[in-house]
Amino acid sequence: MLKSVQSRTSVLRAAVVALAVMTPAVLAEAALAQAATLNVAATKAAIDRELDADYPHLDALYKDIHSHPELGFQETRTAALLAAQMRALGFEVTEHVGKTGIVAIYHNGPGPIVMIRTELDALPMQEKTGLPYASSAKQMYQGKETYVDHSCGHDSHMAVWVGTAKALLSLKSHWSGTLMFIGQPAEELGAGAKAMIDDGLFTRFPKPTYGFALHVDPGPYGTVSFKPGVISSNADTLEIRFQGRGSHGSMPSASIDPIVMAAHFVTDVQTVVSREKDAAAFGVVTVGSFQAGTAGNIIPDNAILRGTIRSYSPEVRAVLLRGVERTAKAEAEMAGAPAPTVILNGTGDAVVNDDALTARTGKVFKAAFGDKAIAQTEPGSASEDYSEFIIAGVPSTFFGLGGIDPAKIAEAKVKGVPMPVNHSPFFAPTPEPTIRTGVEAMTLAVMNVLTP
Repeated sequence: MLKSVQSRTSVLRAAVVALAVMTPAVLAEAALAQAATLNVAATKAAIDRELDADYPHLDALYKDIHSHPELGFQETRTAALLAAQMRALGFEVTEHVGKTGIVAIYHNGPGPIVMIRTELDALPMQEKTGLPYASSAKQMYQGKETYVDHSCGHDSHMAVWVGTAKALLSLKSHWSGTLMFIGQPAEELGAGAKAMIDDGLFTRFPKPTYGFALHVDPGPYGTVSFKPGVISSNADTLEIRFQGRGSHGSMPSASIDPIVMAAHFVTDVQTVVSREKDAAAFGVVTVGSFQAGTAGNIIPDNAILRGTIRSYSPEVRAVLLRGVERTAKAEAEMAGAPAPTVILNGTGDAVVNDDALTARTGKVFKAAFGDKAIAQTEPGSASEDYSEFIIAGVPSTFFGLGGIDPAKIAEAKVKGVPMPVNHSPFFAPTPEPTIRTGVEAMTLAVMNVLTP
């Protein structure tokens, strides 16, 4: 008897030790292996029935959010609107997490904790779509009033987010676990995810077993795309102030012209991309803001450039950052000007999808959407601070959602003109098919890990 007790004790002790050294990713992978197979066809049909009844509400919500966009860390109306939606569904909602973020929790028995993230913020630009619900909103940005537009698609994401919550609750007899819906601020600033984590997202609230997020893109509506591993780029911002000496425009010899320095930098820095990094490796340096002067006959005393740097690998990232700083200093030295002020800030690491979770999710997408479920072979060039959640230890799948009328894409191809992409003032996903497909895909992805 004693020997039997000692044997059981040894086995129990070994199991406890093994469990203690398992990382969240290992535990998540083990849970995936034990999860039941989802009945995709039946579940999708049930989601569609919910959408048939609920879509008018989601459409109104989408157009309301689109018409009232707000910038990062200023999303007070947006956050309150989503918080009210989730409370009405029975979620436990906490506001002001990471300034303007929200966390909505729904417990439905034992099982995994699944995080579903949407962004809340819009962009400082004027919408030019001509839509009847187009934005004319304005807010303060970097000390100046600017138009605000949901030209990245976060309004679609929010409608999908609410629709997914409703669909999951309508199916709650078919799953067990905890839902953790995150409304994240300031994604466009690359600061919102970290702000929520720093405000105790994973200490005040349960640590998720899995995480999911999506992003609308200029692909055909009805499509979803997925990829294990690296799915997006690293992101860094640049801000360079060239200091010169002002003078009359007719007397350039009395000046040190900062506009000339800045203009040379804009073109010369591209040799870092074309001549210093590996030609086969992805890397981008874009200057999107050039501010200098007040009148045509005045040479100003400074010019300010702002831009973005994108890469996949740490090696290329380092080459681009060094090259940007070195080129800026060289331009000033050649002009006989003081050394410029160069500010380089990392705003996001590449999003790296969990291989096992994404492979499992991809199989469900293939079963649900057929050839409209697209396995990506290369990462996208855009960046996302969702990577902060992954770095914090949440195994995740971040996937793409087509949003554009296929007929318009075909027409543009025939004409040889590009379609508007995210961050274009003309970017305009088609609401119903985009939102419906997003709700279907996200609900299936979540159900796939919650099915007992």
